[in-house]
Amino acid sequence: MPTSDRHAAEPGRDCPLCPRLVEYRLGQRKLHPNWFNAPVPAFGTDDARLLIAGLAPGVAGANRTGRPFTGDYAGELLYGTLIHFGFAKGTFKADPKDGLTLQDAMIANAVRCVPPQNKPLPVEIKTCNAFLRARIDALPALTAIVALGRIAHDGVLTALGAKKSAHPFSHGGEHQIGGVRLFDSYHCSRYNTNTRVLTPEMFRAVFARVRDYLDSI
Repeated sequence: MPTSDRHAAEPGRDCPLCPRLVEYRLGQRKLHPNWFNAPVPAFGTDDARLLIAGLAPGVAGANRTGRPFTGDYAGELLYGTLIHFGFAKGTFKADPKDGLTLQDAMIANAVRCVPPQNKPLPVEIKTCNAFLRARIDALPALTAIVALGRIAHDGVLTALGAKKSAHPFSHGGEHQIGGVRLFDSYHCSRYNTNTRVLTPEMFRAVFARVRDYLDSI
């Protein structure tokens, strides 16, 4: 991947594009000077065929640790599932130094900076989509995307130039968009799992379909 493409896909540590998120980030740096407190970079391999698109860093999760889905409950379900289906190798300990690696996969959030109350504004989602689009463009072998939640789903459609009306979000839904198959899942948040909106079995079923799809092509 050309250096320029890699840079385009990753915002700088002091990205100035979203004033509200910048203000919140600076506030978190004062409160927690030892935390990561910056746009969280994508995690995975540049030759990945699978991209997992999340929502945004959690304030005490990825915003603290600097690795997507690391430091909060969502990562336990996600990385455990990825290990089960061969998309990750090692042991997940909610620590970027745990040695866990992704296999044929990459994780990137639709919004790279932590938003207040975990709720990015529409303008922030739109602004950050340029990084998601660049990340997709920088994966030459990309064949499948898993969108975790509606915001990630819509962000992927925007990045791919696809119409939302033609590709509605639904858990377990699949959409062929050019050479990429988009798989939808409810987000693996603690709220969704506690309320049984999403069960571990439902989540694993999505990745079983992804595994079967990638193994078939």
